[in-house]
Amino acid sequence: MPIYEYLCRDCHNKFEIIILSAKNVNEVTCSKCGSKNVKKAISASSYRLSTGARTLPTTSLGSCASKSGFS
Repeated sequence: MPIYEYLCRDCHNKFEIIILSAKNVNEVTCSKCGSKNVKKAISASSYRLSTGARTLPTTSLGSCASKSGFS
């Protein structure tokens, strides 16, 4: 199930929500003030690489390059 980040345009609250169905996307309301005036925020993705017997740890793509091991 995808987790999306939203930003309330009224109270500036940033919150996450699990969207169970594409039809529920238009029904998102702010968790703080209840406003429907929200927009989807850009958020960092996570990933997991599996190479046979080894699995590399999940890392946020938005993290510092030196922490993730990539340069």
